[in-house]
Amino acid sequence: MAAEIVNPRSDSSTGHEGADEPFDPAFALHRGGKMAVQATVPVRDKDDLSLAYTPGVAKVCSAIAERPELVHDYTWKSNVVAVVTDGTAVLGLGDIGAEASLPVMEGKAILFKQFGGVDAVPIALATTDADEIVETVVRLAPSFGGVNLEDISAPRCFEIERKLQERLDIPVFHDDQHGTAVVTLAALRNAAKLTGRTLGDLRAVISGAGAAGVAIAKFLLEAGLGDVAVADRKGIVSRDRDDLTPVKRELAELTNKAGISGSLEAALKGADVFIGVSGGTVPEPAVASMAPNAFVFAMANPNPEVHPDVAHKYAAVVATGRSDYPNQINNVLAFPGIFAGALQVRASRITEGMKIAAADALADVVGDELSADYVIPSPFDERVAPAVTAAVAAAARAEGVARA
Repeated sequence: MAAEIVNPRSDSSTGHEGADEPFDPAFALHRGGKMAVQATVPVRDKDDLSLAYTPGVAKVCSAIAERPELVHDYTWKSNVVAVVTDGTAVLGLGDIGAEASLPVMEGKAILFKQFGGVDAVPIALATTDADEIVETVVRLAPSFGGVNLEDISAPRCFEIERKLQERLDIPVFHDDQHGTAVVTLAALRNAAKLTGRTLGDLRAVISGAGAAGVAIAKFLLEAGLGDVAVADRKGIVSRDRDDLTPVKRELAELTNKAGISGSLEAALKGADVFIGVSGGTVPEPAVASMAPNAFVFAMANPNPEVHPDVAHKYAAVVATGRSDYPNQINNVLAFPGIFAGALQVRASRITEGMKIAAADALADVVGDELSADYVIPSPFDERVAPAVTAAVAAAARAEGVARA
């Protein structure tokens, strides 16, 4: 299979066919979808047909039936990922449904191909029931080498990922959680290096206790961050609150060693790092109250929680989720290489060590070019995917989850 940009199938220059509207390049690009299936072998004559299909295909099927591991050698399984969503948390659009999520899932699939050389198939499910999603993916799994969960709302996404990881022997990865965490760690490592500090020296505050916020907090602590407090709409997630979900109760046990309670603004006083994955706006006085040489990673799109112009008044390093500012925290820096590395060695799962290896490799790409405006490489840096792929494959072997 090959993911391709498909040219518009109509000469119409309007956004919606037949509508009297000005030209919209987004609609023009998406007309007919952004992907196509392409054969990797020729079928030019009856000899080709007899090998690609019957009777030649029967020999391969029989061999796989006798030795199931051969499926990786003689089918596409070892290089294809299912991109699975229920359409409940699509980009900044929220719960828009399965069909409306398809343009995003197609986009994710072509990013897999473009940046990691991995084929991917968008699968939008007409259910939001966690158990139904799990059962459906388990039944689809024989066709795929990995599963990328995408745009599934919290807290259901945690349960779905955990249950799938328990039941499948292929990598299951919720990119909204772990991809964001990997890229954030890479940028934070380089920001700390730039200012002569280590992760252990830093206290961070995360705005947002959804999928990304929870994953980032856990991952940064695993990597050695000094302390982190996480804020939701009601303030800092802390042990003294009686309104926490099970996920947030667990988070309260792991985070906030300083015992901070109250508002996000109160937690930011003296903090070294702000990480925004929630939207909303952080008041300028709260940013000004952060420690000297602070880092502001305001990643909400399209409107960062702290505008870069404001952040630069007080912070040594500023990052956003936008492509029109330096230091874009973009998941495409991580997930193509992570899956490529895992698939390369036929890993049974993606471990914390593999994710940390991905973050370290990503940070190392910057190398001697490190500066305040360059703590994370561009998604178009051709060194990124090979570096992440190699690091993840090596980590999988070291951790005993590789099967090739």
